[in-house]
Amino acid sequence: MARTAGSTRAEATRELILATAERLFAEHGVAAVSNRQVSEAAGQGNNTAVGYHFGTKVDLVRAIVRKHNRRIEQLRDEMVARLDGSADVRDWVACVVRPSTRYLADLGAPTWFGRFSAQVMTDPAYRDIMVAESLESPSLQRATDGVDTCLPEMPLAVRLERRDMVRQLMVHMVAERERALAEGEPTPRASWDDAADGLIDAIVGLLLAPVGDRGGKLRGREGTACR
Repeated sequence: MARTAGSTRAEATRELILATAERLFAEHGVAAVSNRQVSEAAGQGNNTAVGYHFGTKVDLVRAIVRKHNRRIEQLRDEMVARLDGSADVRDWVACVVRPSTRYLADLGAPTWFGRFSAQVMTDPAYRDIMVAESLESPSLQRATDGVDTCLPEMPLAVRLERRDMVRQLMVHMVAERERALAEGEPTPRASWDDAADGLIDAIVGLLLAPVGDRGGKLRGREGTACR
């Protein structure tokens, strides 16, 4: 059935609101920007446009995440499918890193999703949305499992701590590169693909670093070694 003019306009309005909200949230933080401000910045005469099209701010944040994650998930699915049992930790780390950097490269500058993600991940009110929609994706879980199978034996507490470190490194290094590109500042790496190389090198080194004598004495995450 052909789309009506009204449905086409509504879809265009939704996309405009999503893009505007993503930019404002990336620049100022989610809590600092109201739905009314998003509506005004998107040129909507009705200041309740965000609520009409999306509902609450939580729903708006979730819609932005889902908009981007569909393609990132597809890219990661393709990478994971090609590995099929690789025992090289670098292969699996690449599956964690490259889908996001490749996606941002494909979007072209300026992009906002890296900084938006960093803002959401540091906001307790919205962090769970990113965790549920992105960090718990099936392809990322498969890539993470692949990484785990390649690591040497270490206390579970250390393994989980390093997983948190990897997440922080990825989120904030991507956000910082995106910011520098948007503001015309020099970057250590010439391209997103090169930046992925640097991230992969750093993450592999972090994951394979030796565990010190006190490494198994982390509090709050006691447990036996993983695979």
